[in-house]
Amino acid sequence: MQNPPPDAGPARPGAPAGPATTEAGRAAGLRRMKTVATGLLVLLAVIFVVSFALQDEYPWLGYVRAAAEGGMVGALADWFAVTALFRHPMGLKIPHTAIIPRKKDMIGESLGSFVQENFLDGDVAREKLAGLKPAGRMGAWLRQRPHAERVAVEVTASAEGLLDALDDVLVRDLLANLVQRHMVEPEWSPTLSELLGKVTAERHQDKVVDLLVTRTGDWVARHPEFFVHSVRARSPQWVPDVVDQLLAERLHAEALKYLAAVRDDPQHELRRSVDAWLADLVADLRRDPETQAKVEQAKKDLFNDPRMREWAGRAWATTKSALLAQLRDTGSDLHRALVAALQDLGVRLQEDPGLASRVDGWASDGAQHVARRYGPELVGIFGETIQRWDGRQASRTIELYMGRDLQFIRINGSVVGALAGLAIYTVATLVLG
Repeated sequence: MQNPPPDAGPARPGAPAGPATTEAGRAAGLRRMKTVATGLLVLLAVIFVVSFALQDEYPWLGYVRAAAEGGMVGALADWFAVTALFRHPMGLKIPHTAIIPRKKDMIGESLGSFVQENFLDGDVAREKLAGLKPAGRMGAWLRQRPHAERVAVEVTASAEGLLDALDDVLVRDLLANLVQRHMVEPEWSPTLSELLGKVTAERHQDKVVDLLVTRTGDWVARHPEFFVHSVRARSPQWVPDVVDQLLAERLHAEALKYLAAVRDDPQHELRRSVDAWLADLVADLRRDPETQAKVEQAKKDLFNDPRMREWAGRAWATTKSALLAQLRDTGSDLHRALVAALQDLGVRLQEDPGLASRVDGWASDGAQHVARRYGPELVGIFGETIQRWDGRQASRTIELYMGRDLQFIRINGSVVGALAGLAIYTVATLVLG
């Protein structure tokens, strides 16, 4: 038999009641109810003795005696019935008494079967959740900002704990393995050729050319001195400065003119050259072993570079530090965005019937899966726990939880017995005189 934990002293003010405090409270309540029920039996016995002794002198006391007698019979019968559940009455090993100590294993199995059939059955769980419409209830709760704040705090606390628990070395090794498996080992040439093929097919290179030409033209227009310095740096010393100036101005004007022509003419020779170069590159990536080998070598050089590994390590450390700072600050952009997202989810769950229906379906399916997958294991806890108890412990534990209410059976038995005794005596008196 497991002994209760030793008294840890008085509970701190405001501290939640622990198991010992709860057990002590139940035991005190059970003692009070036993005292009340037993006191009522003693009171009926006293009334019976007094009325029995005086009924010849006062005939009306016969009704009181009959009521007291019936009440004692009812009280004793119910005391026997209640006591027989938990122990042998007065220590007498009467058959079919001490039911719980003798049948505790069967009770545990029956309790588990009851819970399984009525609460943890997959179809029952699905039906109950479907009737509750959890999506609408959750939406109404989440759309209120204090509730969304509460959920956000819990989510961020969980994420913060997870990040703190992560081993940086293990994370870096994991990332390195993922990069090796999904980026280094696969050949890049087929992927690059397919990607560039889509780019050229959809003419995305035109936007790149437009951007480069426009930015180059703007820079050339703002820096004419660049041409003057370039011409003078390459011109013989005997050439007059005025000639260098005129030549530089002409080169500047021709450059602007050329860039404007490229920008305005979709069929310009520069654009066609870019298209041809891209087409040749796509073809080489698909079919030319030499080009494919160069791409693979460039990939290996990139990922084998120690600076890349160092950068990856710093990137993870920086990312983790930034995430932790955002998670710990309830005024951060991340926290505000999470609260807003939760509130928006609540609104959508209430106002979008399609989404609510899908969430209800997921909840029902999830409950059904959990009930079917883990229900037997959860139910097994009842039987295993009760089987580990000895008879006395099982009887004591169940009596602490149910005994207080069972004492009302004794009280009710006393009242019902008294009324029955009074009724029987009254009828007999009226009929038989």
